[in-house]
Amino acid sequence: MIGVLVDTCIWSLALRGKSPRDSAVADELASLIYAEKAKIIGPIRQEVLSGYSDNRQFEQLKDKLNFFPNAPILDEDFIRAATFSNQCRQKGIQGSHIDFLICAVARRLKWSIYTFDKDFNHYAEHLPISLHVKSVE
Repeated sequence: MIGVLVDTCIWSLALRGKSPRDSAVADELASLIYAEKAKIIGPIRQEVLSGYSDNRQFEQLKDKLNFFPNAPILDEDFIRAATFSNQCRQKGIQGSHIDFLICAVARRLKWSIYTFDKDFNHYAEHLPISLHVKSVE
């Protein structure tokens, strides 16, 4: 796995967090960034930026995130995301459209997903996705 698709919750905690847990998340994200493994897609960028109503903070964060180009989202990703959603729903697991799009893009690109959103643990039980495990130093 060359890339790690970083979920919105990780970016948010790393950027805003103040607890020791948040610091550990920020450290892991920094490790991924330094190793050039941290990846993003447009919908995640949108979610992260949507959390900033202060225009100055928004612009600063937008400039920082510009370092990370969006991984392309293909038509096949939307179809796979819908398939993943249907597969999970058949197993009684609900999820957001963005979550399943994250799963589809990560699957196509053979990337793991860095998140602490517990929903992804349920998806991983039924979908061919890989969740990022903290690096060992």
